[in-house]
Amino acid sequence: MFKEKEITDNITSSVKVPLGFKAGGIHCGIKKFKKDLALIVSELPAKAAAVFTLNKVQAAPVLVSKMVLGKSRSHRAIIINSGNANACTGTRGHIDAVRMINETADELGVSADEVFVASTGVIGETLPIDKIISGIRSINNSLSGVDFTSAVEAIMTTDTFAKSCSSTFIIDGEEVTIFGMAKGSGMIHPNMATMLGFVMTDAGINKSVFQTLLKDTTDRTFNRIIVDGDTSTNDLVIGLANGASGASIIPQSESYQLFEEKLFGVLKKLALDIVRDGEGATKLIEIKVEGSKSDDDAVKAARTVALSPLVKTAIHGEDANWGRIIAAVGYSGIEFDPAKFEIIINGFPILNQNYLVTLSNEEANKSLKSENIELVINLNGGEGTATCWTCDFSEEYVKINGSYRT
Repeated sequence: MFKEKEITDNITSSVKVPLGFKAGGIHCGIKKFKKDLALIVSELPAKAAAVFTLNKVQAAPVLVSKMVLGKSRSHRAIIINSGNANACTGTRGHIDAVRMINETADELGVSADEVFVASTGVIGETLPIDKIISGIRSINNSLSGVDFTSAVEAIMTTDTFAKSCSSTFIIDGEEVTIFGMAKGSGMIHPNMATMLGFVMTDAGINKSVFQTLLKDTTDRTFNRIIVDGDTSTNDLVIGLANGASGASIIPQSESYQLFEEKLFGVLKKLALDIVRDGEGATKLIEIKVEGSKSDDDAVKAARTVALSPLVKTAIHGEDANWGRIIAAVGYSGIEFDPAKFEIIINGFPILNQNYLVTLSNEEANKSLKSENIELVINLNGGEGTATCWTCDFSEEYVKINGSYRT
């Protein structure tokens, strides 16, 4: 497995779409004005992989898409609506999710077992299913193999910008592209595996191998981001690989390692865009934990710090209050020696071992002036490392979520 390094080469928001895929997005009437229905289609049978929320309360589209993943050896499409999560809607919600799949399959002339469904938006309200069905019957006219912009826009809720990126590279002489799109701004604390992610590639890959790759890369990208600590009822990531490029991904080969690295890069870019777009966020915070007894301990520590509202508000206020950071690691459940604790923020040594502070508060606070914050925590007790990403908490977060349904 490649090392988790900064992977920026060839990951671009100037998006190139993989061969054999098309998509579209329209306004069908769930929202007042904005696009709210998206369709992604592979023109060839594709291998699918997916990871789903571990929230005990799972939306109807999550439950139905889980069944779809296991039913068919190949898949062709994903139908997505925004503005309504179709969660906590009982039997009616299940029927509506299945109906979205069946209608999409009929329009495309494929099996219902080849179609996934995803939803995002307000919990506890039934879908305006007649509007959605009408939308599905007309969305084929908007499908394009070049411009996925409308589809990306149609999956947004409180997002302030569309999130998509791609990577193109060569495998065995063939050009391969990975394209990803996602939505998310609030209710972000993925545990999968209101975040949705979709990945398409024209590489050929075995279904079980693709599943392993998607799960592993999701664990190190989407599952390492936190906005507010709320794991949604609708979180999912779905991948489709149709082999249209002619290149095949073979396990334990150089092509496999390259594909994994590029997939990681695409998902990481999308994950960081979600954090940057965190509701009310003004700062992107990268938390690196080093020197723990194990990588698992490092993940626990980093996630606990990323979750702390006291840390997030201090960073928003540009107050380098290291006590909040060490306290958060202290209740993370890992073993470490507090006297060996070190904190560095954007190159400023905020706390040295044996609780030694060499900077004045004024100097330390300068470390938080940037919009991009690198917080390094060294426990000096082992070889474990991990990185998580979060954002600050501002007054705007409260305003957005205090009026979400109005």
